[in-house]
Amino acid sequence: MTKFAIRDHETVPEHILLTPEEADGVLKAFGITAPQLPKIHVADPAAKEIGAKVGDIIKVVRKSTTA
Repeated sequence: MTKFAIRDHETVPEHILLTPEEADGVLKAFGITAPQLPKIHVADPAAKEIGAKVGDIIKVVRKSTTA
């Protein structure tokens, strides 16, 4: 079986792991704390592929603004 990159699949939106500085900027811009953000499961294939850990903030870039 051939292993492929999850991020290369057309239905998987782009996932970007934010730096601590970028994460602080997002939280301040929206006036929220990290626990108020939507959660992504620790076993999510895209999160695993980018090396995300518990407590990291991930930016998900979708093609549609309503999706």
